[in-house]
This record gives sequence, C-alpha cells and structure tokens, in this order.
Amino acid sequence: MRPLIGITAYAEPARWGVWDTRAVLIPESYVRMVREAGARPVVLPPDAGDDAAELVRRLDGLVLAGGADITPERYGAEAHPTTTTRPDRDAGELAVLHAALDADLPLLGVCRGMELLAVAYGGTLHQHLPDLLGNARHQPAPGVYGAHPARFAPGSRAEAVFGPAAQVNSYHHQAVDTPGTLTVTGWADDDVVEAVEDPARRFVLGVQWHPEEASDVRPFVALVTAV
Repeated sequence: MRPLIGITAYAEPARWGVWDTRAVLIPESYVRMVREAGARPVVLPPDAGDDAAELVRRLDGLVLAGGADITPERYGAEAHPTTTTRPDRDAGELAVLHAALDADLPLLGVCRGMELLAVAYGGTLHQHLPDLLGNARHQPAPGVYGAHPARFAPGSRAEAVFGPAAQVNSYHHQAVDTPGTLTVTGWADDDVVEAVEDPARRFVLGVQWHPEEASDVRPFVALVTAV
C-alpha cells in the first residue's frame, strides 16, 4: 500500500456553489504533490491534536501546511499589529507535531509549517519582515508570490533535495529569528532563513517558501522516500 501522509488543514469560512459556511480545507496543490510523490494524502482538521498520538500511529509521514501566523505567546512575544493568528491550528498542529517527533515520524514543514517547527524546537520568529528588511519582497501583495534565490548549506538535507542553490517562491511576512535546536540550512539572498532541519532524525525539514505552488515535487518525494 502507498504510504499515508497527513496534511494539516485550515478551518475557515468558505463559499462554493450555493454554500457559505465554515469548511476544513487545504489548497489542492498539497494533495497533488503528495500523490505525485507516490503517497496517499489525508487532510487533518485543526482539532486533530485531540488524539494526536493515536493519529500519528496511523500515519507514515506528516506535512505541516502554510497558513496564518502563529500566536506570539507561543514563543514569548507580544503580538505585532500585523500578526493574524489561528489559535485552534496552533493547538492542534503542535500536539500532532510533538507526537510525530516522539514517534520519529518523517515530516515536512511548509511556510507556516517551518515556523511552527522552529517554535516547537524552542525558537522565535520575526513577526513582520518589512520592519527588518525595509521592503515586502517576500510577500509583495495580497495573493502575489515573491521570487528570489536561496542557497543551501553543503552536506545538508536541503542541499540534497534542492541542490546548492535554487530560485524559490515566497508568501510570508514572518520568518524564523532563532531556530531553537534546529539547524538552519537555507538562506535567501537577504539572509532571511529559508530552510531548517533536524539532522538527528529520520526526516525533519522545513522550507519557508511554497514548493507545492511551484509544482516542485522534490521535497515531497524526499519525505515519502524517508518513510
């Protein structure tokens, strides 16, 4: 049987057809990439953390998807005026993440997912990159992806997946400040952290950009290969 890969999801107001209600949803690109990597995707609602250990026992791997900002109290900070949170996702995803780490389950964090990894490993975040950089190149406009080069540390998991350098797409106004006990292995050309990993585990990789939107199946193949 194909490996079973969980993908964390949003619970948001949504409209389709005649319906206007809250829905558990995720961009189809995540599902498509997991399928193309040879696995079977399973969408996990934000309350998946209620039975995190039991859930993780049924999964072969985990994708922490992008989304809203993480509640700053989770890493000991006060909220910036631009910070928009989803505490339900924080609680559910952190429970699943910690259960996955306890089980050494291979996992991939994308954008918010990478930031969540950093917080789980004791790190902190920059809450608004324009304050740090003086520009909005990592999130140029609502719904518009930025584009920039990234470089990866020699010998790292990130380099094995993406090569020594790559052009990446980005849509984030926050970023990793301190990585906790994770290892930083990727940087943008302005030194914003673009990749983190835990070399002591089977597969723990976080990327700040959105490979699923670029149809870049490589990190998903790496995840499934680790499974």
